[in-house]
Amino acid sequence: MAILDIVKHPNAVLEQKCEPVTKFDKKLAVLLDDMHETMVANDGVGIAAPQVGVAARVAIVDFAEGQEPIEMVNPELVLYEGSDTDVEGCLSFPGIYGEVERFDHLKIKAQERDGSWYELEAEGYEARAILHEMDHLDGILFTSKITKYVTQEELDAMIAEAEAQARAEEEEQV
Repeated sequence: MAILDIVKHPNAVLEQKCEPVTKFDKKLAVLLDDMHETMVANDGVGIAAPQVGVAARVAIVDFAEGQEPIEMVNPELVLYEGSDTDVEGCLSFPGIYGEVERFDHLKIKAQERDGSWYELEAEGYEARAILHEMDHLDGILFTSKITKYVTQEELDAMIAEAEAQARAEEEEQV
């Protein structure tokens, strides 16, 4: 496995519609493994193939300890509903954060690295991460959806507030 370079904006590969994967071979498996290692090394929760310079419909989401990463090859949105606005960032836009509205519940169908199809339902943060990566596969950048930019200081304050609230809720349960 290898840690790949993250493609930063501006770069044409980030704004093009990616090609469907038709070969489910060792090359695809290596790409998925390298993308995952690259995402983890860069402290990301998701990564799409164009972010490592490959214009293929391949993406990964992985943010839950103990869960297998979600590998999405040729993903398609089957169902979507609800909406939620939250702060997003992107490995291809270091230091840029903003509020983005996305569907809160979704169902996708996608292929595994061996070509078999699966369906997955997600909501909340997981749905947001999946949609962010699927947008990359269509050349859609999160900056085109930002309704309000957020500074690093504001983001740090939001994270600190959320952590304090989580600690308070834990203490109430004890």
